[in-house]
Amino acid sequence: MKIIICGAGQVGYGIAERLAKEGNDVSVIDNSAELVQNIQDKLDVRGYHGHGSHPDVLARAGAEQADMIIAVTLHDEVNMVACQVAHSLFNVPTKLARIRAQSYRQPHWQNLFARQHMPIDVIISPEIEVGDVVLRRIALPGARDIVPFADAQVTMLAIDCDEECPVIDTPLSQLSELFPDLNAVVVGISRGGQMIAPRSSDQILLGDHAYVTCEQSQARRTLAIFGKERPEAGRIVIAGGGNIGLYLCRRIEEMMPTARVRVIERSRETAMRMAQGLDRTVILHGSALDEALLNEAGIRNADLMVSITNDDQVNILASVLAKKLGCGANLALLNNAGYHGFTKSLGIDDYINPRSVTISRVLQHVRRGRIKGVYSIQNGAAEIVEAQALDTSPLVGKPLKELELPDGMRIGAIIHEGVVSRPAGDSIIRPRDSIIILALAERVRLVEQMFRVSFEFF
Repeated sequence: MKIIICGAGQVGYGIAERLAKEGNDVSVIDNSAELVQNIQDKLDVRGYHGHGSHPDVLARAGAEQADMIIAVTLHDEVNMVACQVAHSLFNVPTKLARIRAQSYRQPHWQNLFARQHMPIDVIISPEIEVGDVVLRRIALPGARDIVPFADAQVTMLAIDCDEECPVIDTPLSQLSELFPDLNAVVVGISRGGQMIAPRSSDQILLGDHAYVTCEQSQARRTLAIFGKERPEAGRIVIAGGGNIGLYLCRRIEEMMPTARVRVIERSRETAMRMAQGLDRTVILHGSALDEALLNEAGIRNADLMVSITNDDQVNILASVLAKKLGCGANLALLNNAGYHGFTKSLGIDDYINPRSVTISRVLQHVRRGRIKGVYSIQNGAAEIVEAQALDTSPLVGKPLKELELPDGMRIGAIIHEGVVSRPAGDSIIRPRDSIIILALAERVRLVEQMFRVSFEFF
């Protein structure tokens, strides 16, 4: 595909890096000559200095031949106009835009982005995406990552397999025998930095990071089987207001009426705005690194500290300090991938990588075939894909034991007419069934083909 990316910041760079690795023809536009030079030096992409919303710059970047434009600059209005120009002047088929201001997304203004007005096919809102990730972690604190698929009928759980995990050294096939009524499958294992799509004869080892797909209603039971049963967090301290904090607090007030939430926000203006927009949440003005203020927020009795300021270093230090003062668990927002490797050694239970969340959202629309959902894991080492089987798919009509899927793939769930089932040797995929499948990076293109047209697969 020929893809134009407007914006060469962290998000734009991450998207360009991923798409270029997969052999796409990528052009990147940014009004910072330094960022353009950096991305050209490090990636196999073309860089153009200028404004992504200007017709002449889009023309130089090849908009007339482009299949997609992804506008992820820091300014909503630039992203919106870039998509409008790409549509009106160059007839670019698919347009994605990052829009952060929630005013544009109010339900009564939703017609704004219709094709006859400002044609944007996909709106990416990092604040909402990150807020939803935090909400899922609050609901299921035993998992390191939780991602819904198939209209939330299926959940992917990322689970640390440590000393408290009772299924260490147990073959995966034996897990199915021990829990025959459990619709759960270990689709991936990260072991020593290597991503594996396991076979049924493989075992989970101490220190593994397991990726498990399960029926949503069985998520808590699945975590309990892996020794990760935890109560839902009820007392929460949030460091950082802003768009993410406000969205998160509103959703907690809607979904968790008994939760007690306190927010620490450095900006007085932001703190006042949050206080006016929330009913039960307590807003404290000051620094999340102030020990006295953390104690005032009740950090000693809190179940969870969520650090979501705009400063990674503040998020790290606030998380560590909260744990030192007695908080049960912590969760930090970390944009800089360089910090991810040593979070555990600092006492940070888990972190959120907003770039990874955004890239997964974009990939869902880059993937060809009947791909309905994509989630990138382990920095792109594998993807968990939700796809719909066509009549022509090589997966349709035969028992799975006769298909002999190549290494690097593992099916986690089959959804037939709204019913979730765990794949077994005699399972048969029917046309229009939805499939949840893990594919290692080198197998992603093959998965696309499997759900696109018939071809000589074996």
